[in-house]
Amino acid sequence: MRKLGCFGLLLGLAAIAALFGVAQMWGGRGSLAHPITVQIAPGSSLATASVQLEKAGAIASASRFRLFAKVFGADAPIKAGEYRIPAHLSQADILKVLQGTKTIQRFVTIPEGWPSVLVKDALDKTPGLTGTIAVPEEGSILPDSYAFQRGDSRDFIVKRMQSVMRRYLANAWAERKPGLAVTTPEQALILASIVEKETGKPSERAMVAAVYSNRLKRGMMLQADPTIIYPITKGRPLGRRILLSEVHAVNAYNTYAMVGLPAGPICNPGRASIDAVLNPASSNALYFVADGSGGHVFADTLEQHNANVVKWRAYRAAHGI
Repeated sequence: MRKLGCFGLLLGLAAIAALFGVAQMWGGRGSLAHPITVQIAPGSSLATASVQLEKAGAIASASRFRLFAKVFGADAPIKAGEYRIPAHLSQADILKVLQGTKTIQRFVTIPEGWPSVLVKDALDKTPGLTGTIAVPEEGSILPDSYAFQRGDSRDFIVKRMQSVMRRYLANAWAERKPGLAVTTPEQALILASIVEKETGKPSERAMVAAVYSNRLKRGMMLQADPTIIYPITKGRPLGRRILLSEVHAVNAYNTYAMVGLPAGPICNPGRASIDAVLNPASSNALYFVADGSGGHVFADTLEQHNANVVKWRAYRAAHGI
């Protein structure tokens, strides 16, 4: 009886040791020496994911991982996405990562007023995207931050950006103020792109939109400096002052040499500039000039405007601009 008792004790100790070993393999320090990123495709099973993890070195055995997951893990399914697996993460925590929502968040940001050539540059330089794209149609992209997953195509992202712009423009047009100078959503987009480039102060957008709307209604030239630059650089910075010959250049965009709107947008305007064009300020202003602080001074008459220009020139001279 004593021998049987000792044998039973040894079996118990062995079982405890085995359970402890299993617990260590499942919940203890993992063998991964450095962090890795794994991409779990939509529809992947635990079996498929475990093979990926084994090949990546996150776990030692795919079959053992699946067995332990069934015995010790939660019943929640794994989720598709891109995951960052830290070094030495336990198998138990790896399963939790795949069952959770802590995927790597990737974004590409398009600032308001960027021309489409810069949109293409940004997408070309964004790691994780695939494929090549042409320069998108000017004005077709709505500036914003867009989430994506590794492996998404650049063309897919562009189409998303364009779809968002179409929806926003359509909704804004439906809520437009009556009696506007623009008569189509396309014209509104063109004018919004000019407003976007003419002021960096959000509070001024509605007033700038009012000035250009008033000019359109009176058949006056818009005389917007950014429309001179666009056909020269396609929206990239000019890097110098505008030449007199460029002011007088006749083309489809230069509003110093034509009456009405240019042939198309000169950038990708943001929501605020679109809204400003479709709901401009109630004003009779026809002119504006920089005030030296990043904003502008507005005037209803040419006489008032010329006086403001004199003040601006004095400011420039005093500050060496």
